[in-house]
Amino acid sequence: VVTPGEDPGAPPSDGIMLFDGSDLSEWESVKTPGEDAGWKLENGYMEAVKGSGDIRTLKQWGDCQLHVEWSAPEKVEGDSQGRGNSGVFLHSSEGYPGYEIQVLDCYDNPTYADGTAGAIYGQFPPLVNACRKPGEWQSYDIIFEAPTWDEGWLVVPAAVTVIQNGVLLHHRQEAMGPTGHKNVATYSTPDPDVGGLRLQDHGDAVRFRNIWVRSLAGYDAG
Repeated sequence: VVTPGEDPGAPPSDGIMLFDGSDLSEWESVKTPGEDAGWKLENGYMEAVKGSGDIRTLKQWGDCQLHVEWSAPEKVEGDSQGRGNSGVFLHSSEGYPGYEIQVLDCYDNPTYADGTAGAIYGQFPPLVNACRKPGEWQSYDIIFEAPTWDEGWLVVPAAVTVIQNGVLLHHRQEAMGPTGHKNVATYSTPDPDVGGLRLQDHGDAVRFRNIWVRSLAGYDAG
């Protein structure tokens, strides 16, 4: 039995809180693993600091349900990919990027399709643009199903379901491979069995709050 959270967006009884606004003890620097995440912490949120680098959770898991809330800067600066840019990387570990769900201020901000907010970056654009105005809090609810391998051969690709602000963006969309930049994603080597959540420093002061995860097992798994 899983007891739902008391309020919408609150973690259920089996949810693991990764960031509740009080500290960054569940996170580390990607550039210097084992060292503290160098992001700004105030007023119940964390904020990416330009040049500090990406941060990643200490905990790892396989298939999961993830809740993340984020906000692009209220003051609009730049355009296209230079406006409120960050990313939520799934199944990430040291030396392995994982699968990026794009974070971007896409409110009245055209850019290339597979780089818009909620896109599986570089692979699949979202079904719709569901972005709120800059400075407003937005939510991602994500179901990630890790790929399965058999003796080095891919059996089932990774699949992602993404809901932004209550609007479906992807429904069990199969990824072409882990995220690359300006190249075609492929499954060249088996994924790690487990991975964590990675948040991207792309040079913009994007904020995050209320981040939790549930590790998913099969039906009737207890």
